[in-house]
Amino acid sequence: MISIDDFRKVELKIATVKSAELHPNADKLMVLQIDLGAEQRQICAGIRNHYTPEELVGKQVVVVANLETAKLRGLESQGMLLAVSDEGRVIILTPEKSVLAGAKVS
Repeated sequence: MISIDDFRKVELKIATVKSAELHPNADKLMVLQIDLGAEQRQICAGIRNHYTPEELVGKQVVVVANLETAKLRGLESQGMLLAVSDEGRVIILTPEKSVLAGAKVS
């Protein structure tokens, strides 16, 4: 269990996927260029077996925006995409309606 103060430290924001491509060195990773409103970032996400790059471009997604940068198979990932796993499927979390890139999830 975490406290509400710990939870408040997590910055969840809406990002718009600007481009998506297959990671050159990983079978399960996709490399996304995202727009967070005030900045552009790159995120590597383990969704390659569930989405095509074409399905992702223009899609709004929920990301953890204040996660430390990590190297995944040689590429920087500057955040984490949120998704649901259900019976072998991976479903990206998205807002019900279109919102501004960078909008805070609360």
